[in-house]
Amino acid sequence: MMKTIDLNSDLGEGFGQWKMGDDNAMLSIVTSANVACGFHAGDPAGILQTLKAAHKNQVVIGAHVSYPDLVGFGRRNMDIASDELIADVIYQIGALKGLAAAAGTTVSYVKPHGALYNTIANNEYQALAVITAIREVDDNLALVGLASSKILDLAREKGLCTIAEAFADRAYTPQGTLVSRREKGSVLHDANVVAQRMLQLVTEGGVEAIDGSFVRIEADSICVHGDSPGAVEMARQVKMTLQQAGITIQPFIQTCK
Repeated sequence: MMKTIDLNSDLGEGFGQWKMGDDNAMLSIVTSANVACGFHAGDPAGILQTLKAAHKNQVVIGAHVSYPDLVGFGRRNMDIASDELIADVIYQIGALKGLAAAAGTTVSYVKPHGALYNTIANNEYQALAVITAIREVDDNLALVGLASSKILDLAREKGLCTIAEAFADRAYTPQGTLVSRREKGSVLHDANVVAQRMLQLVTEGGVEAIDGSFVRIEADSICVHGDSPGAVEMARQVKMTLQQAGITIQPFIQTCK
């Protein structure tokens, strides 16, 4: 069977005069776009522009929901009551659905951002709140989560389609979790090294962990961050390396149909 993989990126994260990343360039490379919903980044006009560009490039859209944390870019942990987190996630999905409709496209999945993403990977209390919010808005939406994380099991139990995700430019622990950004070597910057790691991921089912051991990671999608230095070149290198190896790049959402 021919191997396939999705490439996704976090986009729409500019805010007013503050520009972040090159959305247009990334949208010519990736097959799925996690678009900010205004809680950690993104303003309505910029989000709409990104959605229109995604539609033009036939890129699948996902809601990149977050804690309400513009100052911290959604990377600060928050102890939020379940009903408040449910409402926050519903609000963000609804806002993006409205903007997507105006752009002539639709929202197909939800990918939590930053601290929320990391917390719900294993925190059942907040994970269930996010799952509940998605189901109350549209239970046809898929949920993207860290490969092998507990939330994917919980979401499947609740009837959601789930997508396991790996990160191109992040180092992994031997346990299959992401190395903390506070630690040296947690973020990778060499495009060739990153591309070869992702080829290993797809062909061998895992990557080399930070201690040199091999860690198994079964992923349906690879995230190539849009805000890091050299992000566009890294994304291009990953895509080219995979395609040259005969791997098909296509939206993961097809697996949910």
